[in-house]
Amino acid sequence: MFDVIVVGGGPTGLMLAGELRLHGVHALVLDRMAEPNRHSRALGLHARSVEVLDQRGLLEKFLALGRQYEVGGFFAGLGTSWPDRLDTAHSYVLGIPQVTTERLLTEHAVELGTEIRRGCELVGLSQDEHGVTAELADGTALRSRYLVGCDGGRSTVRKLLGVGFPGEPARVETLLAEVELTVSPETLAATVAEVRRTQKRFGTMPLGDGTYRLIVPADGLAEDRTVPPTLEELKRQLRKLAGTDFGAHSPRWLSRFGDATRLAERYRTGRVLLAGDAAHIHPPTGGQGLNLGIQDAFNLGWKLAAEVNGWAPEGLLDSYHTERHPVAADVLDNTRAQTELLATGPGPRAVRRLMSELMEFEEVNRYLIEKISAIAVRYDFGEGHELLGRRLRDVRLKRGHLYGQMHGGRGLLLDRTGLLSVAGWADRVDHIVDVSEELDVPAVLLRPDGHVAWAGEDQQELLGRLPEWFGAPTG
Repeated sequence: MFDVIVVGGGPTGLMLAGELRLHGVHALVLDRMAEPNRHSRALGLHARSVEVLDQRGLLEKFLALGRQYEVGGFFAGLGTSWPDRLDTAHSYVLGIPQVTTERLLTEHAVELGTEIRRGCELVGLSQDEHGVTAELADGTALRSRYLVGCDGGRSTVRKLLGVGFPGEPARVETLLAEVELTVSPETLAATVAEVRRTQKRFGTMPLGDGTYRLIVPADGLAEDRTVPPTLEELKRQLRKLAGTDFGAHSPRWLSRFGDATRLAERYRTGRVLLAGDAAHIHPPTGGQGLNLGIQDAFNLGWKLAAEVNGWAPEGLLDSYHTERHPVAADVLDNTRAQTELLATGPGPRAVRRLMSELMEFEEVNRYLIEKISAIAVRYDFGEGHELLGRRLRDVRLKRGHLYGQMHGGRGLLLDRTGLLSVAGWADRVDHIVDVSEELDVPAVLLRPDGHVAWAGEDQQELLGRLPEWFGAPTG
């Protein structure tokens, strides 16, 4: 029997598998695709996802293959400048193709001992009080203590569970393509700028070697969006909107996506959980989808591992839904708002002009970028210090930096006083006595995901918080 079966080998499933393996959990990843995906829908990582990678010692590999951007425009294309004073040590967007992200996360998961089986399609599941049985298309039945569906917006796991997926169906559709163009870069730039004066859902991006990514509004909704558009369909829409097809030829990849917005009613059903697009879908505006899934996995991994390893306090695994469901709901709302701002009617254009003026205020610009980048997320841990429930940025210490102390995925007490103790939880919580000029509180207790579980200097208060997140003391 496996400890956890992860259905879906995309960024969410791979991140989750790596987190589970840090805690010795026997994890199996199943993916219905025989080979890894060769095409990238997502092209970047926001600040919170960059922090997540830094907390696990993975960031240098990603930085070596990505490019850092400090540009505005991530909220419905509004705002031309990158805000100052973001509460993060990683104030940028990391441009990196999804295929590269998946490859690096695969390498990490496998290095930690994750087993990945490709060409394995889930067709059925059942559960009892002891575990979950996963039925595969080839007739194989696998048994695990828990199962997590990370299998995308058309999630088989979610459908087999019968979990409701309320929201709005797609109203508009967009074509996505990677093709070669014969038009000159100067003509392309001028034409795109002209089209975007009225159609904000139109755009191009150079990928190198004469290849471009094109984003083009479709003509209506396809009956089946799993069927990719043809090159001629793409060229027809280009001519309709831009007056030219830019000489598009030799397509590497053609796809389409809609603006459907849906959120699973619950993230846990007994021993089966949902994460990533299996739990929520929304338009790609702002580039939040892949990031949201990675952050789901980061929240769930240590909690599920604690359950498997037998030390999870009551309610810890359920807190995954309690904390992440509202975060997804907020992302769905901001993508709804952005979609309205991208519409071409006179009303949306008027609101867009007003929002453009508001984005000139530094506070507004920063507020919206913090929302898109997820560094503003705060979980409800009750009354307490202003840091409570927030993730702590990577503060500098006398001996290095904070995130460098979190690679093992354990809890952490950062103690500036040297007078506190985590005796009884030393197998789950590291105790670091160090000083940071960037932190004005005597001590902070961090969960494995970097969110502040307690801040103060009173040992008795600390002893009251430790069992809430790290279970009963040992010994």
